[in-house]
Amino acid sequence: MTVTRKATELGRRQRLSVPGKYLSLTTYRRDGSPVTTPVWFVEEGGRLFVTTAADSYKAKRLRRNPAAMVAPCTARGVPKGDAMPVQVEFLPQDEHARVDRLMAEKYRVDRILVLPIYRLVMKLRGQAIDERSGAAYLAITSA
Repeated sequence: MTVTRKATELGRRQRLSVPGKYLSLTTYRRDGSPVTTPVWFVEEGGRLFVTTAADSYKAKRLRRNPAAMVAPCTARGVPKGDAMPVQVEFLPQDEHARVDRLMAEKYRVDRILVLPIYRLVMKLRGQAIDERSGAAYLAITSA
């Protein structure tokens, strides 16, 4: 499987289409070294949407450098296709509800079964998720 880009019009950004439930999102540290993380994502209108903790290192790296790479992957982050360069932007508050709705539709069962276990594991590791810090909503477009 590969990430496909569908050209809409000459000179415009291409539409992204990624198969599967997991997306490998590669961001870059200050020194340029890559950091890859598997994330849940949804697709709408040729863009990919991801949510993450607003104070996560991933969000901090993307605020500094919006250039990233994406590829389809497994839940553990093993790539299942070719990576492609993308640009990431943070969505305004008024778009969060739409992304939440899309995520709820795509990950119905996973949100009920996987998220509670993930939160418990993170708490046991001493890395409890701070719900008060909020979430960052990311829109991903082809570079």
